[in-house]
Amino acid sequence: MAEENAVLMYKGYPLMRKDNIVYFGSMADSHIIMLQILETKKQGDMDIATRVSVQLQLTDPAAKSRDRVVKKSEKDGFYTALDVGYVWLERALAGK
Repeated sequence: MAEENAVLMYKGYPLMRKDNIVYFGSMADSHIIMLQILETKKQGDMDIATRVSVQLQLTDPAAKSRDRVVKKSEKDGFYTALDVGYVWLERALAGK
């Protein structure tokens, strides 16, 4: 049986969820991805994300909240947004 407090990982980065917001990446790194689910649709007994906002953000606590957003976009579907976020995060952490 898996540990109850185990962190969900995707492509080597942690995923943390709070309501309709998912944070992708580590706060110890210079950047993280914030995914905000804007719209959902019912499929059977599950809610499926149909429109998701993606933001590449700085983790620097000294930066103002409006200055933390480096890139942003809206995507159709959660996995599309997560894949775009993964590419942005990889490039930002590599210094490109």
